[in-house]
Amino acid sequence: MSGTDRAVVAGHPRTAGHPGAAGHPRTARGALHAGAWWLWALGLATAASRTTNPLLLGLLVAVAGYVVATRRTDAPWARSYGAFLKLGLVVLAIRLCFAVLLGSPIPGTHVLVTLPEVPLPDWAQGVRIGGRVTAEGLTFALYDGLKLATLLICVGAANALANPARLLKSLPGALYEAGVAVVVAMSFAPNLVSDVQRLRAARRLRGRPDRGVRALLQVGLPVLEGALERSVALAAAMDARGYGRTAHVPPAVARATAVLTLGGLLGVCAGTYGLLAAQGAGFGLPVLLAGLAAALGGLWLGGRRSVRSRYRPDRWGARAWLVSGSGVAVAGLMIWAASYAPQALNPPAVPLTAPVLPLWPAAGVLVGLLPAVVAPGPGPGSAPGPESAVPTARKAVQPQNAIQQTSEDTGKEATR
Repeated sequence: MSGTDRAVVAGHPRTAGHPGAAGHPRTARGALHAGAWWLWALGLATAASRTTNPLLLGLLVAVAGYVVATRRTDAPWARSYGAFLKLGLVVLAIRLCFAVLLGSPIPGTHVLVTLPEVPLPDWAQGVRIGGRVTAEGLTFALYDGLKLATLLICVGAANALANPARLLKSLPGALYEAGVAVVVAMSFAPNLVSDVQRLRAARRLRGRPDRGVRALLQVGLPVLEGALERSVALAAAMDARGYGRTAHVPPAVARATAVLTLGGLLGVCAGTYGLLAAQGAGFGLPVLLAGLAAALGGLWLGGRRSVRSRYRPDRWGARAWLVSGSGVAVAGLMIWAASYAPQALNPPAVPLTAPVLPLWPAAGVLVGLLPAVVAPGPGPGSAPGPESAVPTARKAVQPQNAIQQTSEDTGKEATR
């Protein structure tokens, strides 16, 4: 019996330890390139980093949420978007609590409440605990927390829409080892959310409460056990697939690869700084282009060390260009709007004024809705991709395996 058969019979609907496993929900052959989703999400995140207007930030969150709701599949990683939403709310709450307890650097005249202030020594000047809580300080903290929460939600949208295994297939050979580590790290949160949901369902079947802090603490040990089992299975699968093998490369080529890669990355950093700084606008673009060329050359030479092959690589088609271009357009329009309407994109907290929704930046944000129209949807009739092809005989026993998996989770929770 093969490893896949053992995993299916054991109740695990995926190949043991493989990130893009066979039991995952079907992926259409015409599925959008995973890199396009990340470029689109990073474009929205770049736009969010350029504004503190709560109306524009809320519009960005709405655009990301609508695209996720219409284009995500039922894969495990697609269910992580709700966790990122909750994480954003937690970050916002923490930012407001810090503003209340530790004060705000923004001066204000509208005092909401005065807390008892803790006296601090002379060397802690500029830091206070307690004291006056002003409406201006809370408004500034609200705007700042909303920006960070929006950045997290945009990253969560990319995690929910892009298949990590398909993204790994598209990396250059020189970045394959690092890419595996990144994909495993990105898959941790979705798998953790899936384990918690499955164990909560097991607690409900046993008639135990599945909500509250106590229930969350009681499912912690089974979740940790499941994560440990996945890590051991993943290590075995990577070792069996020859992870870390490299081809023989002459020393001169290896040195040239290191010089080009490091020099290119330094050039990209210097060029980016030149574009962002007012005094470096003249040399920023040429240095950035030279750095990109050197880095790409280093990656091409480094790819000669890799001995892996690609099976049916994903193609970057017209839809991928439209999706990634919409994200880049949103970022570009927001950067351009910040130069001619800085007050609208960053409303002041002093004096207190109601934020106004600028029309042209808002219209630019709505360009991010293009993936909801052009990206392929998760239709029920989509054909299976190469990494999700499962024989029909195995699919017939999946309901029974799901019951067996829930029973195993119940047994783990019972042995807490």
